[in-house]
Amino acid sequence: MLTCARLALADIFSPPLRTMMLKSLGLTVLLLAGLWFGLAMLVSWAIDLGSYPWLETLLDVFAGLALFVGFAFLVMPVAALFAGLYSDEVAGAVERVHYSFDPPGRDLPVGEAVSDAIGFAVVALVVNASALLLLLVPVVNLVAFLVGNGYLLGREFFSAAARRYLSREEADAARRANSGKVFLGGLLIAALGAVPLVNLLMPLFATSFMVHLYKRTIRPVPPE
Repeated sequence: MLTCARLALADIFSPPLRTMMLKSLGLTVLLLAGLWFGLAMLVSWAIDLGSYPWLETLLDVFAGLALFVGFAFLVMPVAALFAGLYSDEVAGAVERVHYSFDPPGRDLPVGEAVSDAIGFAVVALVVNASALLLLLVPVVNLVAFLVGNGYLLGREFFSAAARRYLSREEADAARRANSGKVFLGGLLIAALGAVPLVNLLMPLFATSFMVHLYKRTIRPVPPE
């Protein structure tokens, strides 16, 4: 597990993945900035208390804080959406660098890849929204965030890696057979996702991490 994490961390900053990392980060930041600007304009339009400027200012401040907290939970789903579009490229680069002795995996059809990326982003949004609802209960919130995202992220990223080599049914069976490792890997990914700014890199790290975990779990590989 630690070896997989070490290799994945090195991978995302390596030349083969650097361009994909910059593309994913750029698209994520652009979408988040657009959403922020649009919602801020909507809130400013909705809060129109010309007779009470002090109250309008106070509500603007609270609305800004609410947007900031909400966007902290949106970063992961949005980053997952764009990173999902590059997941096959990331996995292919990891295979070429570390597992050239193995037959390469197969890329998913474009339609299926886009559908999976959108579906994953929606599920991630639901999990993070549920954690957001528990924001006023700090310990419960942290547990909900880590456990919910740990299960979700472990399941989705491992399945995405496994489906490069197996059918959907076989990938699901492999995930269930290694559920403990997959969940622990998901917890590690979720912990990274809880760190501001670092969570922008989480989906790329997770893709590389799960390719390594799949390769080293399903069959032995020569040591690094």
